[in-house]
This record gives sequence, C-alpha cells and structure tokens, in this order.
Amino acid sequence: MILTVTLNTALDITYRVPSLRPHGSHRVSEVTERPGGKGINVARVLAALGHRVTVTGFSGGATGDEVRTRLADEPGVTDALVPVAGATRRTVAVVDEHTGDTTQLNEPGPLVTAAEWAAFQDAYEDMLSGVAAVALCGSLPPGLPVGAYAVLVRAARAADVPVLLDTSGEALRRGLAARPDIIKPNADELAELTGSHEPLRATQDARRRGARTVIASLGAEGLLARTPDGMWRAAPPARVHGNPTGAGDSAVAGLLSGLVENLPWPDRLARAVALSAATVLSPTAGDFDRAAYEKLLAQIPVTAA
Repeated sequence: MILTVTLNTALDITYRVPSLRPHGSHRVSEVTERPGGKGINVARVLAALGHRVTVTGFSGGATGDEVRTRLADEPGVTDALVPVAGATRRTVAVVDEHTGDTTQLNEPGPLVTAAEWAAFQDAYEDMLSGVAAVALCGSLPPGLPVGAYAVLVRAARAADVPVLLDTSGEALRRGLAARPDIIKPNADELAELTGSHEPLRATQDARRRGARTVIASLGAEGLLARTPDGMWRAAPPARVHGNPTGAGDSAVAGLLSGLVENLPWPDRLARAVALSAATVLSPTAGDFDRAAYEKLLAQIPVTAA
C-alpha cells in the first residue's frame, strides 16, 4: 500500500469559459468539482494504475465534508483524513477554452492548532506500518511549523519507509535536511532552493543538501534525474498543449509506482513523463488520458545526462 499526505487538502473547482477576459463577465460552459490537493491527485493516478493507496491530511468544515463524501466515490482510494476545526480550502481553476490557458486561485487553508498537528503526527506514525512508500505533497496550511515536512520525513525514515517530498520554499529547504529519498522540484523551486538556474548544477547541490535522489521537472523539457545510480533526461517526443493542472502530481505517481514495482530508473522516468503529458491532454484537471498515456509510454526517449 502507498500512503500520500496532503496537509492542505482542497476541493478543486474547475470552470471552463469560452474566453477569459480581465474585468469582464463570463458565462461558464462547464463546472467540475473533485477532491484535490497534490497528494490526493497523486493517489487518484496511483489507483488508476492499479495500486492500493491511502490518503491522509487534514479535513474540516463543510468543504472538508464534501471532500470526504467525494473521496468515498474514488475507486481504489482509502480516506484516512484527520479532522480539524477549520474549514478545508477551495481552489478554483478557470480554463480559457480559446487559448487553453488556465488561471488558478488557491485559498490558504485552515488554521491548524498545535493539538491538531500533534494528533496528526500520532495518526501518521500509526499509518506507516505496512506502507511500501509515502509521498508528502503540497503546501502547508496556516498554523503548521515550517519544519512540518521534516518531522514527517524523519518518521518515515525511522519506519524504514521510502519517502518522496514534493513541496516548495522553506518547507522544502527544511524537509531536505531530513534526507528524503526523493524530491521533485520544478525548475523555479529548484533555483529558489539552490540559487542556481542551471539544472545540472542545481540537482547536484540539492543532493549535497540531503536528498538521495533529485528529479527536476523542467516543463516541456521533461525530467532531469540525478540518482545514486546515474543521471538521465526524459522528455515527451513533442510539446503537448492543454491544461497542466495536476501534471506534476501525475509525474509523482509515476515515480512512486515505479519505486514500489522496483523498476529501473529509465522506466520510472518514462512512466512519469508519459503520465504528466497525458494529464495535460486530459479534459479534466488532475486526471490523465489513458489512451494518450499508453501511446506516449513507448515514445519517451530516456538518455544519460
């Protein structure tokens, strides 16, 4: 079983409009709502790949109730969210159907108390028993210490559970010091972490700071992986256009599934890139186009870097 942690869960709301115009009034052509936050997106893709997955994090208020109700309808996903008094956030994505561009609005999330954080840590440590891998994903809600992910990384390592960390800013910097097995920053997050805009140098620096493996997400250029076994680049055969929401989360699912299946690194990277591209091509944010994924998987070039 794989465990994904989304400390700042959300109800993801996607509006589709014919054309997005600043200061204008818009008629929405389609609305979709689904449980969200990076770890929940990862879990959804993992389940679609045939893995058993449990999601945890915080849930509160009417929005949290809606998230849990909808999670019950997610096949292959087990809900282990921990209740809090504050209200779960909403995120709103507005998709311009003319250009394909997406505008994202993210609420901050609930204020988590010290007692709620302590209760979560106890529940998390209990969940680590029998887990094949854990993913720690996304932003921190208000009230949590900036070193929250470092605490969770150390707990996973103490339980001998491989841990992937996918966050940004100071939360990533603190978490990195706890020595996660894998981090997956994008180019901007990696530059902020290391001070270098050159990916080869930046991934090397990130490994020196504590990560066993660094997977840099470089947008249309795919992934750059610096691992204990070598370095690789993997990219889609052509640029894909669509809604990129959730594409990075699908890449995390590809990396995690490859880890628990003990695939060699080139195969893990090809799967991650194919899933990411197939997510961009999906009409629903945070999902992936299975036919596109299966076609792309055989077309991803993976080369030594």
